[in-house]
Amino acid sequence: MGTRGLTRLGFLTIGLFDGSDPRRGHESTLEIIELGEQLGFDRAWVRHRHLQYGISSPVAVLAAASQRTSRIQLGTAVIPLGWENPLRLAEDLATVDVLSGGRLNPGVSVGPPMRYDTVKGALYPDTADLEDFGYTRVKRLLDLVRGEPATDFSGVEGFEVFSDRVQPHSPGLASRMWYGGGSLRSARWAGENGLNLLTSNVVKAEESADFAEVQHSHIRAFRAAHPDGEKARVSQGLVVIPTDTATPEQRAKYAAYAEARTPRTAEPQGPARLMFARDVVGTSEQIAERLRADPAFQEVDEVAFALPFTFEHEDYVQILTDMATRLGPALGWRPEP
Repeated sequence: MGTRGLTRLGFLTIGLFDGSDPRRGHESTLEIIELGEQLGFDRAWVRHRHLQYGISSPVAVLAAASQRTSRIQLGTAVIPLGWENPLRLAEDLATVDVLSGGRLNPGVSVGPPMRYDTVKGALYPDTADLEDFGYTRVKRLLDLVRGEPATDFSGVEGFEVFSDRVQPHSPGLASRMWYGGGSLRSARWAGENGLNLLTSNVVKAEESADFAEVQHSHIRAFRAAHPDGEKARVSQGLVVIPTDTATPEQRAKYAAYAEARTPRTAEPQGPARLMFARDVVGTSEQIAERLRADPAFQEVDEVAFALPFTFEHEDYVQILTDMATRLGPALGWRPEP
Protein backbone atom coordinates (compact mmCIF):
# COMPACT_ATOMS: atom_id res chain seq x y z
CA MET A 1 0.00 0.00 0.00
CA GLY A 2 1.17 3.54 -0.65
CA THR A 3 2.74 5.05 2.44
CA ARG A 4 -0.02 7.65 2.50
CA GLY A 5 -2.85 5.13 2.10
CA LEU A 6 -5.40 5.30 -0.70
CA THR A 7 -8.26 7.58 0.33
CA ARG A 8 -9.79 8.55 -3.04
CA LEU A 9 -10.55 6.16 -5.86
CA GLY A 10 -11.24 7.59 -9.31
CA PHE A 11 -11.55 6.40 -12.89
CA LEU A 12 -11.17 8.03 -16.29
CA THR A 13 -13.11 7.35 -19.48
CA ILE A 14 -12.58 8.61 -23.02
CA GLY A 15 -16.25 8.23 -23.99
CA LEU A 16 -15.97 6.82 -27.50
CA PHE A 17 -18.99 6.71 -29.82
CA ASP A 18 -20.10 5.54 -33.26
CA GLY A 19 -20.15 8.49 -35.65
CA SER A 20 -23.48 7.33 -37.06
CA ASP A 21 -25.04 7.02 -33.57
CA PRO A 22 -23.30 9.48 -31.23
CA ARG A 23 -26.08 9.51 -28.62
CA ARG A 24 -25.50 5.89 -27.63
CA GLY A 25 -21.83 6.47 -26.83
CA HIS A 26 -22.57 9.56 -24.76
CA GLU A 27 -25.33 7.72 -22.90
CA SER A 28 -22.90 4.89 -22.19
CA THR A 29 -20.47 7.40 -20.67
CA LEU A 30 -23.19 8.85 -18.46
CA GLU A 31 -24.28 5.36 -17.39
CA ILE A 32 -20.69 4.50 -16.48
CA ILE A 33 -20.45 7.64 -14.34
CA GLU A 34 -23.74 6.73 -12.64
CA LEU A 35 -22.40 3.24 -11.99
CA GLY A 36 -19.22 4.73 -10.57
CA GLU A 37 -21.26 6.66 -8.03
CA GLN A 38 -23.28 3.58 -7.11
CA LEU A 39 -20.05 1.62 -6.56
CA GLY A 40 -18.68 4.31 -4.26
CA PHE A 41 -15.99 5.84 -6.49
CA ASP A 42 -14.93 9.27 -5.28
CA ARG A 43 -14.28 10.79 -8.69
CA ALA A 44 -15.08 10.28 -12.37
CA TRP A 45 -12.89 11.91 -15.00
CA VAL A 46 -13.59 12.35 -18.71
CA ARG A 47 -10.99 12.89 -21.41
CA HIS A 48 -11.09 15.44 -24.22
CA ARG A 49 -11.03 14.41 -27.89
CA HIS A 50 -11.36 17.05 -30.65
CA LEU A 51 -12.32 16.09 -34.22
CA GLN A 52 -12.41 12.45 -33.14
CA TYR A 53 -15.15 10.02 -32.15
CA GLY A 54 -14.77 10.75 -28.46
CA ILE A 55 -15.97 13.42 -26.03
CA SER A 56 -15.32 16.81 -27.64
CA SER A 57 -17.18 18.76 -24.95
CA PRO A 58 -16.45 17.24 -21.53
CA VAL A 59 -17.89 20.24 -19.70
CA ALA A 60 -21.25 19.67 -21.42
CA VAL A 61 -21.11 15.94 -20.67
CA LEU A 62 -20.32 16.63 -17.02
CA ALA A 63 -23.20 19.11 -16.86
CA ALA A 64 -25.47 16.21 -17.83
CA ALA A 65 -23.71 13.89 -15.37
CA SER A 66 -24.20 16.43 -12.58
CA GLN A 67 -27.96 16.05 -12.95
CA ARG A 68 -27.82 12.24 -12.83
CA THR A 69 -25.54 11.95 -9.80
CA SER A 70 -25.42 13.54 -6.37
CA ARG A 71 -22.14 12.67 -4.67
CA ILE A 72 -19.34 11.68 -7.06
CA GLN A 73 -16.82 14.37 -8.00
CA LEU A 74 -16.65 15.12 -11.74
CA GLY A 75 -13.39 16.03 -13.49
CA THR A 76 -11.79 16.73 -16.86
CA ALA A 77 -8.46 15.04 -17.56
CA VAL A 78 -7.64 17.15 -19.33
CA ILE A 79 -8.95 20.14 -21.28
CA PRO A 80 -6.21 21.30 -23.71
CA LEU A 81 -6.41 25.07 -23.36
CA GLY A 82 -5.10 25.66 -26.85
CA TRP A 83 -8.64 24.99 -28.02
CA GLU A 84 -10.27 27.32 -25.51
CA ASN A 85 -10.96 30.96 -24.77
CA PRO A 86 -10.17 31.23 -21.03
CA LEU A 87 -12.97 33.73 -20.35
CA ARG A 88 -15.66 31.60 -21.98
CA LEU A 89 -14.30 28.42 -20.41
CA ALA A 90 -14.32 30.06 -16.97
CA GLU A 91 -18.02 30.82 -17.42
CA ASP A 92 -18.79 27.24 -18.45
CA LEU A 93 -16.79 25.73 -15.59
CA ALA A 94 -18.40 27.96 -12.98
CA THR A 95 -21.87 27.20 -14.35
CA VAL A 96 -21.37 23.43 -14.17
CA ASP A 97 -19.80 23.72 -10.73
CA VAL A 98 -22.87 25.56 -9.46
CA LEU A 99 -25.19 23.01 -11.11
CA SER A 100 -23.25 20.12 -9.56
CA GLY A 101 -23.26 21.55 -6.07
CA GLY A 102 -19.51 22.18 -6.06
CA ARG A 103 -18.34 18.82 -7.45
CA LEU A 104 -16.44 19.93 -10.56
CA ASN A 105 -12.67 19.27 -10.79
CA PRO A 106 -11.38 20.88 -14.00
CA GLY A 107 -8.05 19.56 -15.21
CA VAL A 108 -6.25 21.53 -17.93
CA SER A 109 -3.03 21.45 -19.94
CA VAL A 110 -1.10 23.77 -22.26
CA GLY A 111 0.59 23.53 -25.63
CA PRO A 112 -0.53 24.00 -29.24
CA PRO A 113 -3.59 22.00 -30.30
CA MET A 114 -2.83 18.56 -31.72
CA ARG A 115 -2.20 18.71 -35.49
CA TYR A 116 -2.32 22.49 -35.25
CA ASP A 117 -1.25 23.12 -38.85
CA THR A 118 -4.34 21.28 -40.12
CA VAL A 119 -6.84 22.92 -37.80
CA LYS A 120 -5.58 26.43 -37.12
CA GLY A 121 -7.46 27.89 -40.08
CA ALA A 122 -10.76 26.80 -38.57
CA LEU A 123 -9.82 27.42 -34.94
CA TYR A 124 -8.02 30.76 -35.18
CA PRO A 125 -8.45 32.05 -38.76
CA ASP A 126 -7.24 35.57 -37.91
CA THR A 127 -4.85 35.01 -34.99
CA ALA A 128 -3.28 31.57 -35.54
CA ASP A 129 0.28 32.89 -35.47
CA LEU A 130 -0.35 35.20 -32.50
CA GLU A 131 -1.93 32.81 -30.01
CA ASP A 132 0.00 32.11 -26.79
CA PHE A 133 -0.27 28.42 -25.89
CA GLY A 134 1.95 28.59 -22.82
CA TYR A 135 1.33 28.82 -19.09
CA THR A 136 -0.05 32.37 -19.47
CA ARG A 137 -3.24 30.86 -20.83
CA VAL A 138 -3.70 28.78 -17.66
CA LYS A 139 -2.96 31.83 -15.51
CA ARG A 140 -5.68 33.79 -17.30
CA LEU A 141 -8.17 31.00 -16.64
CA LEU A 142 -7.14 30.73 -12.98
CA ASP A 143 -7.47 34.45 -12.40
CA LEU A 144 -10.94 34.49 -13.95
CA VAL A 145 -12.10 31.44 -11.96
CA ARG A 146 -10.76 33.05 -8.78
CA GLY A 147 -12.88 36.13 -9.41
CA GLU A 148 -10.32 38.59 -10.74
CA PRO A 149 -11.88 41.38 -12.87
CA ALA A 150 -12.52 40.51 -16.50
CA THR A 151 -13.45 44.10 -17.38
CA ASP A 152 -13.22 47.59 -15.89
CA PHE A 153 -16.97 48.07 -16.14
CA SER A 154 -19.71 47.04 -13.73
CA GLY A 155 -23.06 48.51 -12.84
CA VAL A 156 -26.37 49.26 -14.50
CA GLU A 157 -26.81 50.21 -18.12
CA GLY A 158 -30.42 50.74 -19.08
CA PHE A 159 -32.33 47.74 -17.75
CA GLU A 160 -29.32 45.44 -17.56
CA VAL A 161 -26.93 44.83 -14.67
CA PHE A 162 -23.29 44.01 -15.44
CA SER A 163 -20.57 42.40 -13.32
CA ASP A 164 -16.86 43.01 -13.68
CA ARG A 165 -16.06 39.33 -13.00
CA VAL A 166 -17.16 35.97 -14.40
CA GLN A 167 -20.69 34.99 -13.45
CA PRO A 168 -21.73 32.81 -11.86
CA HIS A 169 -18.86 32.95 -9.39
CA SER A 170 -18.21 29.68 -7.57
CA PRO A 171 -15.86 30.41 -4.65
CA GLY A 172 -14.56 26.87 -4.11
CA LEU A 173 -13.84 26.07 -7.75
CA ALA A 174 -10.30 27.48 -7.81
CA SER A 175 -9.18 25.04 -5.12
CA ARG A 176 -10.38 22.16 -7.33
CA MET A 177 -8.40 23.14 -10.44
CA TRP A 178 -5.87 20.56 -11.66
CA TYR A 179 -2.96 20.68 -14.05
CA GLY A 180 -2.03 17.72 -16.23
CA GLY A 181 1.75 17.72 -16.26
CA GLY A 182 4.22 15.31 -17.86
CA SER A 183 7.48 17.19 -17.39
CA LEU A 184 9.57 18.41 -14.47
CA ARG A 185 9.00 22.01 -15.51
CA SER A 186 5.22 21.64 -15.65
CA ALA A 187 5.13 19.87 -12.28
CA ARG A 188 7.07 22.72 -10.68
CA TRP A 189 4.92 25.36 -12.38
CA ALA A 190 1.71 23.70 -11.17
CA GLY A 191 3.08 23.68 -7.64
CA GLU A 192 4.22 27.30 -7.74
CA ASN A 193 0.76 28.37 -8.90
CA GLY A 194 -1.19 26.42 -6.28
CA LEU A 195 -2.84 23.92 -8.61
CA ASN A 196 -3.44 20.24 -7.93
CA LEU A 197 -1.41 17.81 -10.08
CA LEU A 198 -2.66 15.12 -12.45
CA THR A 199 0.15 12.77 -13.38
CA SER A 200 -0.71 10.16 -16.00
CA ASN A 201 0.76 7.18 -17.81
CA VAL A 202 2.77 9.51 -20.08
CA VAL A 203 5.84 11.48 -18.95
CA LYS A 204 8.88 13.05 -20.56
CA ALA A 205 12.09 11.09 -20.09
CA GLU A 206 14.22 14.01 -19.01
CA GLU A 207 16.41 12.90 -16.13
CA SER A 208 15.84 9.15 -16.52
CA ALA A 209 14.41 6.51 -18.87
CA ASP A 210 12.71 4.73 -15.97
CA PHE A 211 9.00 5.66 -15.97
CA ALA A 212 8.38 5.12 -12.25
CA GLU A 213 11.49 7.10 -11.34
CA VAL A 214 10.48 10.02 -13.56
CA GLN A 215 6.90 10.13 -12.27
CA HIS A 216 8.14 10.01 -8.70
CA SER A 217 10.51 12.94 -9.35
CA HIS A 218 7.63 15.00 -10.78
CA ILE A 219 5.53 14.49 -7.66
CA ARG A 220 8.43 15.45 -5.39
CA ALA A 221 9.19 18.57 -7.47
CA PHE A 222 5.52 19.57 -7.45
CA ARG A 223 5.19 19.33 -3.69
CA ALA A 224 8.50 21.10 -3.12
CA ALA A 225 7.16 24.08 -5.09
CA HIS A 226 3.59 24.07 -3.75
CA PRO A 227 2.53 26.32 -0.85
CA ASP A 228 0.86 23.29 0.79
CA GLY A 229 4.05 21.23 0.63
CA GLU A 230 3.50 17.57 1.47
CA LYS A 231 -0.27 18.14 1.68
CA ALA A 232 -0.49 19.27 -1.97
CA ARG A 233 -2.85 17.00 -3.88
CA VAL A 234 -1.66 14.61 -6.59
CA SER A 235 -3.73 12.08 -8.50
CA GLN A 236 -1.87 9.26 -10.23
CA GLY A 237 -3.33 7.99 -13.49
CA LEU A 238 -2.47 4.56 -14.85
CA VAL A 239 -4.22 1.94 -16.98
CA VAL A 240 -5.07 -0.98 -14.70
CA ILE A 241 -7.39 -3.82 -15.72
CA PRO A 242 -8.52 -6.16 -12.93
CA THR A 243 -9.66 -9.56 -14.18
CA ASP A 244 -11.19 -11.07 -11.02
CA THR A 245 -14.70 -11.54 -12.43
CA ALA A 246 -13.83 -11.31 -16.13
CA THR A 247 -14.89 -14.08 -18.49
CA PRO A 248 -12.18 -16.08 -20.30
CA GLU A 249 -12.99 -14.11 -23.45
CA GLN A 250 -12.57 -10.80 -21.62
CA ARG A 251 -9.27 -11.90 -20.09
CA ALA A 252 -7.95 -12.80 -23.54
CA LYS A 253 -9.08 -9.44 -24.94
CA TYR A 254 -7.46 -7.53 -22.07
CA ALA A 255 -4.17 -9.41 -22.40
CA ALA A 256 -4.07 -8.79 -26.16
CA TYR A 257 -4.79 -5.08 -25.65
CA ALA A 258 -1.95 -4.67 -23.17
CA GLU A 259 0.46 -6.72 -25.27
CA ALA A 260 -0.17 -4.56 -28.33
CA ARG A 261 0.65 -1.43 -26.33
CA THR A 262 3.72 -2.81 -24.55
CA PRO A 263 6.38 -2.09 -27.23
CA ARG A 264 5.98 1.68 -26.76
CA THR A 265 6.97 1.30 -23.09
CA ALA A 266 10.44 -0.10 -23.84
CA GLU A 267 12.17 3.22 -24.51
CA PRO A 268 11.46 6.96 -24.91
CA GLN A 269 9.37 7.75 -27.98
CA GLY A 270 9.91 10.54 -30.51
CA PRO A 271 11.69 13.91 -30.27
CA ALA A 272 9.86 14.72 -27.01
CA ARG A 273 11.20 11.48 -25.47
CA LEU A 274 7.81 10.44 -24.15
CA MET A 275 7.73 7.50 -21.77
CA PHE A 276 4.61 5.36 -21.40
CA ALA A 277 3.74 3.27 -18.38
CA ARG A 278 2.92 -0.39 -18.91
CA ASP A 279 -0.74 -1.31 -18.61
CA VAL A 280 -1.27 -3.52 -15.58
CA VAL A 281 -3.53 -6.54 -16.18
CA GLY A 282 -4.26 -9.24 -13.61
CA THR A 283 -6.18 -10.03 -10.48
CA SER A 284 -6.72 -7.24 -8.00
CA GLU A 285 -4.14 -8.78 -5.68
CA GLN A 286 -1.56 -8.92 -8.47
CA ILE A 287 -2.25 -5.30 -9.44
CA ALA A 288 -2.13 -4.16 -5.80
CA GLU A 289 1.23 -5.86 -5.31
CA ARG A 290 2.60 -4.11 -8.40
CA LEU A 291 1.32 -0.72 -7.27
CA ARG A 292 2.61 -1.06 -3.73
CA ALA A 293 6.11 -1.38 -5.21
CA ASP A 294 5.67 1.76 -7.33
CA PRO A 295 7.50 4.76 -5.78
CA ALA A 296 5.01 7.21 -7.33
CA PHE A 297 2.03 5.33 -5.92
CA GLN A 298 3.67 5.45 -2.51
CA GLU A 299 3.53 9.26 -2.73
CA VAL A 300 -0.21 9.63 -3.49
CA ASP A 301 -3.48 9.03 -1.71
CA GLU A 302 -5.71 9.28 -4.78
CA VAL A 303 -5.73 7.66 -8.21
CA ALA A 304 -7.53 8.01 -11.54
CA PHE A 305 -7.40 4.59 -13.16
CA ALA A 306 -7.96 4.96 -16.91
CA LEU A 307 -10.43 2.67 -18.63
CA PRO A 308 -8.90 1.20 -21.81
CA PHE A 309 -9.93 2.55 -25.20
CA THR A 310 -12.24 0.63 -27.54
CA PHE A 311 -13.71 -1.81 -25.02
CA GLU A 312 -17.42 -2.61 -24.79
CA HIS A 313 -19.82 -1.21 -22.20
CA GLU A 314 -20.08 -4.56 -20.40
CA ASP A 315 -16.28 -4.69 -20.14
CA TYR A 316 -16.25 -1.33 -18.38
CA VAL A 317 -18.96 -2.50 -16.00
CA GLN A 318 -16.86 -5.54 -15.04
CA ILE A 319 -13.63 -3.53 -14.70
CA LEU A 320 -15.22 -0.77 -12.60
CA THR A 321 -16.98 -3.29 -10.37
CA ASP A 322 -13.74 -5.17 -9.72
CA MET A 323 -11.92 -1.89 -9.07
CA ALA A 324 -14.45 -0.79 -6.46
CA THR A 325 -15.14 -4.12 -4.78
CA ARG A 326 -11.71 -5.78 -4.96
CA LEU A 327 -8.81 -3.61 -6.11
CA GLY A 328 -9.68 -0.50 -4.09
CA PRO A 329 -10.06 -2.47 -0.83
CA ALA A 330 -6.81 -4.36 -1.57
CA LEU A 331 -5.11 -0.96 -1.66
CA GLY A 332 -6.67 0.16 1.60
CA TRP A 333 -9.49 2.23 0.12
CA ARG A 334 -12.98 2.21 1.55
CA PRO A 335 -16.01 3.98 0.04
CA GLU A 336 -17.54 6.76 2.06
CA PRO A 337 -20.55 5.51 4.07
